[in-house]
Amino acid sequence: MKNKLLYIFLFGLIGLSSCKEDFLNLSPKTAVTSASFYKTATHFDQALVGAYENMRTIALNGVYTDEMRSDNTFFTLYSGDRGPYLPIECIVEFLDDETTTGRIPNRYSAVYSGISRVNTILTRIDGSEMTENEKNAVLAEALFLRAFYYFDLVQHWGPVPLMLKEVTNEADAFQPNSTVEAIYKQIIEDVSQAIQIGLPVAKTFPQSGRATMGAAKMLLAYAYMTKPAKEYSLAQAALLDITKMNYNLLDSYASVFDPANKNHQESIFEVQYKEGEGGQQSDFAWYMIPKCSNTEFLMGVSASNYTTAGWNVPTQEMIDSYESGDNRLNASVAVAEGTLVEEQFTVEAVKSIVDYKPTDGKGYRYFVTKYYHPPYSQGYNTGDNFPVYRYSGALLLLAECLVEQNKPGEALPYINLVRKRAGLKALSAVTKEDVANEMRHELAFENHRWTDLIRTGKAIEVMNKHGVEMKKLYPWILPSAYNVTKERLVYPFHFRELNVNKNLVQNPGY
Repeated sequence: MKNKLLYIFLFGLIGLSSCKEDFLNLSPKTAVTSASFYKTATHFDQALVGAYENMRTIALNGVYTDEMRSDNTFFTLYSGDRGPYLPIECIVEFLDDETTTGRIPNRYSAVYSGISRVNTILTRIDGSEMTENEKNAVLAEALFLRAFYYFDLVQHWGPVPLMLKEVTNEADAFQPNSTVEAIYKQIIEDVSQAIQIGLPVAKTFPQSGRATMGAAKMLLAYAYMTKPAKEYSLAQAALLDITKMNYNLLDSYASVFDPANKNHQESIFEVQYKEGEGGQQSDFAWYMIPKCSNTEFLMGVSASNYTTAGWNVPTQEMIDSYESGDNRLNASVAVAEGTLVEEQFTVEAVKSIVDYKPTDGKGYRYFVTKYYHPPYSQGYNTGDNFPVYRYSGALLLLAECLVEQNKPGEALPYINLVRKRAGLKALSAVTKEDVANEMRHELAFENHRWTDLIRTGKAIEVMNKHGVEMKKLYPWILPSAYNVTKERLVYPFHFRELNVNKNLVQNPGY
């Protein structure tokens, strides 16, 4: 038998050797390989588009790891979730650790995947067939993306590995932790170079959805104001530049989030989605509506949601914190009212949150409506974009920057522009608390609150106080929950990352 197998093997080798050499070229002629792909401007444009894709994972996971980490939102307790969705409860209640699965490691992996794509682009530029102008355009956009991704990492994990070139071998893949200072230095260098090369300035609207000079200036300002050694004067200069561009506030706050107005004049940067086939759709609206037995009433199409919905629910404290007459409340939150039998909720009406009084005998659920624009034609298939930077946010960040430099008088016009659009009276004086409060309500449910609290040094104080109140409302919350310390201002590295990369050191406190 062995001789027979040997004969067949040798016969095969003889047959192959007698064939033409290209017989062994198994790549189809229609396929594109890495060796042939990174050549033309079209190739690099396709690669850049692919590098944006990871932002979708960041946006959705940010709902849980940013917004729900803050005092803005909580979740509806449901018995069926206690197993599969316990990791989300751990995030919300500050009980997560290196074994917590789901949203934390998913976000981490998505960001590094984006960095990997960008680093490949940056590594391959010089060997391309592009003109110098084409190379510079690609370089500027890629550097912005890398800075954007590293800013997300350093805010959420602190001293992460700093990887700046395409990984082609095992040694390059497993880097040790860098310092937070070195990461911020790289972020600022990357985005500053992108600005110097020259990203496009938004002139016509709607925009394309890709990086612009305004987005780069916004990222630069955030980096200067968030890094350990803050540089407010440099942030101020970047933000003032944005006010001289072509952005403006839309007349209506609700229209800012209307999918018919994507990439509008107030939008500086947003994550792009498209409803329909092809996997380009968003679905976060489906996670934010109440768990109910009749989704067709809310969404226009039936789809089971008891194991997916009921997240990112506005807290009562958040709703009560809006000033009377603030039109942002009604544009951001609504009430689903109906029949509630134990945990089974059937929606019968959607009502305004303004001055809402529960109807006797009825159950009700608050839900975020910024991304709620039914009717939809398919379950878990919507077309809403997710905002990252808005002009109103730039105005408030500028106000914060000026107040931090003891220039409250200069900050007043910027915060009052935002308040005027919200239907509120102008302030005659402004404090850090005023700006923080305005930013909380203007950017509510846009994944900013948690990092805003960290940047302004309020996270520990605010979230510990919030935890005390939440335990009073929900006695089932564990006593160990909401123990917010400085170590909890960043997330742990997942144990899988520690096992794979022996050079990686866990963050303190985990």
